[in-house]
Amino acid sequence: MHLALRLAERASLVGVWFGGTLVIAAAALIGVDVAMRKFLNLSIGGADELSGYALAIGTTWSLGFTLLHRAHIRIDSLYVKFPEPLRALLDVAGLAGFIAIFGLIAWYGWGMAADSASMDARSLSRLSTPLAIPQFLWFAGLVMFLCIAATLLANAVWSLARGDFAGVQRIAGSRSIKEEIADELPVGQPGAGA
Repeated sequence: MHLALRLAERASLVGVWFGGTLVIAAAALIGVDVAMRKFLNLSIGGADELSGYALAIGTTWSLGFTLLHRAHIRIDSLYVKFPEPLRALLDVAGLAGFIAIFGLIAWYGWGMAADSASMDARSLSRLSTPLAIPQFLWFAGLVMFLCIAATLLANAVWSLARGDFAGVQRIAGSRSIKEEIADELPVGQPGAGA
């Protein structure tokens, strides 16, 4: 199971770098377009369309990294008051629900991309972008996310079956205040990197 988690971590790093690069490139493109409009009264044309694609694709490719590092938002007001076994069970159920929702999104995303490819659908902009290209890239990010999430779920279920509730917490649980503080402290400070 640890090998699968290491592979998921590597895949998520590739995804987050790819996604982050797309978002930064989109921001640079928009910045250049704005400057050109202001100073040269010219426009690149299609910067908004390309940045929309970049944001959608970059987001899906970064989801796995966010899930692995438990950086997604959770409202855990009552959760922290529950006994550890119940929290572990809720963590596993929450992750399974998360996978079900994103699985449904991926299912319909695949249908949309396949339809766009079969119809040779293109954007209505000056770029006339074949819509299947950004849609398949977006879908690929969802597939990678689902693979990472399934790996986490398998590990969380394995930990739950062994009674390792702390292991479930490390894999799928809400981050504790101590973990949040340790991440904010500079390296070398007491409690940093915990």
